[in-house]
Amino acid sequence: MPNPSPAGTRAGPQRRSMGEVSTVHVVDIVIFVCWAAFWLYWVAAAFGNKASQSRWTRFAAFRIAIFVVILVLVRANVFRGNHAVVSNPWLQGVGMAVFFAGLALAVWARVYLGRNWGMPMTQRAEPELVTAGPYRRVRHPIYSGLLLAVIGTAIAVSVYWLVATVLIGAYFIYSATVEERFMASQFPGTYPEYKRSTKMLIPFIL
Repeated sequence: MPNPSPAGTRAGPQRRSMGEVSTVHVVDIVIFVCWAAFWLYWVAAAFGNKASQSRWTRFAAFRIAIFVVILVLVRANVFRGNHAVVSNPWLQGVGMAVFFAGLALAVWARVYLGRNWGMPMTQRAEPELVTAGPYRRVRHPIYSGLLLAVIGTAIAVSVYWLVATVLIGAYFIYSATVEERFMASQFPGTYPEYKRSTKMLIPFIL
């Protein structure tokens, strides 16, 4: 009578491996679809904003298109090797939670700004200083939310997204610095105090 133990030994790891691949695939698709839906909402919400005095908004759709292309390439595994894919279910769960928290923060801040919102380094014709809602804790909660979402993507999908986190973080800090110079010139009596009382991106830290 044949010994079933070798076959059983081989089948167990194979089933686990297929389960891990399936989980990775599902998490990857969910995050990709959510990113795509988020940017579609972002583009649609841009209509009806206040007039802009900056040339940056003319290229808003182009910059978002670049981000979407990067998402598609990542989804197609162009930048990813098997060694960098996250398969730990706990890390996937934590990453998904961080990802959705980041998107929620960005959307909350965007809705709170209303027609005052603009692309990075955009100067509105009739700016308003918003200091309530998420802006009570940080001066640029949209940037904070997007960075949090990218970090969540790195935790849940692939460590290669950490490279995007560094690049996007540097861009956001530069954008925030440019925007704050403009706000300080527009609100010399109130913005300096607001800047002293709140952090740029991370409450109580940065």
